[in-house]
Amino acid sequence: MDGDELMGARLRVITDNDYSGDPDGLVQLAHLLLSPSVDVRAVIGSHLRAGDPFDSSPITATKARQAADVVVDLLGLTGAITTIEGSNTALVDRSTPIRSAAAEAIVAEAMRESDLPLYVTLGAGLTELASAYLLEPRIAERLTAVWIGGPEHDGLAVAPPRPGGPEVSEYNLRIDITAAQVVFDSPIPLWQVPRDAYRQAMMSFAELETRVRPHGAIGEHLVSRLQDVVEMAAAHGFDSGEVYILGDSPLVLLTALQSSFEPDPSSSRYVTVPAPGIDDEGRYVARQSGRPIRVYTHLDVRLMLEDLVAKLARHAA
Repeated sequence: MDGDELMGARLRVITDNDYSGDPDGLVQLAHLLLSPSVDVRAVIGSHLRAGDPFDSSPITATKARQAADVVVDLLGLTGAITTIEGSNTALVDRSTPIRSAAAEAIVAEAMRESDLPLYVTLGAGLTELASAYLLEPRIAERLTAVWIGGPEHDGLAVAPPRPGGPEVSEYNLRIDITAAQVVFDSPIPLWQVPRDAYRQAMMSFAELETRVRPHGAIGEHLVSRLQDVVEMAAAHGFDSGEVYILGDSPLVLLTALQSSFEPDPSSSRYVTVPAPGIDDEGRYVARQSGRPIRVYTHLDVRLMLEDLVAKLARHAA
């Protein structure tokens, strides 16, 4: 009897991502769905910022759900996993929720009685979580949000070099700044993986070609989608180099791969800080009155990526 046969689900997860955008979200989704310690209650396809170069259509959440369905199907899980379309637009203000099926699913799962803790993992904007909270504030006491997003925090890291200087904000935060304001101003327990941390999650294309692509239809699909981004960048005169940032994969590391005893992401490091405010340009506003949040500074990339490769190989066997 192997370990998986002895293992039941230790936690519930609703995973929310912009699957029609950067395909690192598809890698994260496949990895999560192959993790036996997680009871995936729903997969939410969420929207991109209007005019995003990955998908400039007005129905990015619709297409995100479709992209998630492909991964679910390639893993042989159609019918076993619920996929839901989120809102195709951002919040209009800080007090008006968007009553999408996705936001309502978060509320329903949070309010459902269960012995397993609930994590809502978010690899894009925060529209659905913010809407769920505005619809039912009591969910704040019944889940933990794990978010890939936000720029570097002063004193912890510096922004990456860019021609013309660093951006004011960060990609995922800019998808819906208003939703981020709602979540950061709420009492929802928050584990944040800001840009300096998620940029640590890299695999080289040599590794992807030799250790991911060979593992069945899902391996082929994931690497092909990543390669599409390299080709898109090259068509616009940008050389993206020989590595890919799998920036959404920490969502799996911090949930499915928690320690055996006293469960926690014990091999990654974080600091606890007062939640800053967020201004309308997507900049942090320091405040001592904010509730404590975790800000991850160092990720156990070895565990995360080796586990991904091992689970893909086992699935394909």
